Order: sequence, then structure tokens, then C-alpha cells
Amino acid sequence: MAKTSGRITISRNTGQMLELAQKVHTKHVADGNNSQLRVLEGDPWQTAGPNIAAAIAKHNQAEELKGQMEAAYRERDLLALPIEEALKSSRNLLKALNAKNPKRLAEWGFEVDDTTKKL
Repeated sequence: MAKTSGRITISRNTGQMLELAQKVHTKHVADGNNSQLRVLEGDPWQTAGPNIAAAIAKHNQAEELKGQMEAAYRERDLLALPIEEALKSSRNLLKALNAKNPKRLAEWGFEVDDTTKKL
């Protein structure tokens, strides 16, 4: 079996990538002038390093808001279900009462599509 030199992946998950960046930056700073990363052109960690904490804070804020958003959608869906049922019942009744002229449902705000359906 062939031995590889080791595959090193960087997570596509932003949170995990930021955690790794924090670890790399911490080691880079701790090693100081002895850091192997000092040979990188322009020392990108001087620019990127100070932004890591802010990026992690924004990531955490976004994750919290995402949770709030998902909760709001669940609550909305619970509230919307009886509203949708009321709309369907109203449409069905109005359609039955106006069977000869379904365009009158437009008076109620419904969009009436009277084009022929393609097969």
C-alpha cells in the first residue's frame, strides 16, 4: 500500500475554518521570529490575524440569528396554516357561488387565470 505524505484539508465550514485560523495565528504569534510562516510573502497573518476574532464574533451572531430566523419561520407556519385553510375554503365557496363567472373572484383579490392549460 502506497503511503501518502498526508492530506491536509481546510474545512469549507466557515466556523471550523475560523477555529483553525485562530489556532494557526496563535501558534504563529507564539513562535514570533521563529515562526515558519514568516516567510510568507507580505506576512498575511499581520492582516488576517486581527480580523479573526471579529469574524468569529460575526459568525456566532449569524448563527444565533439563523436560529431565531428558523424559530420565527416555525411560528409563522403555525399561524399561517389556519389562514391558508380559510383562504382555500373561501375560494372554493366563491368559485361555487360564481360558477358561471369565476372572474368575479378578482373582486376578492384572487388572481383568475382563464388561459387553457397546456398538456
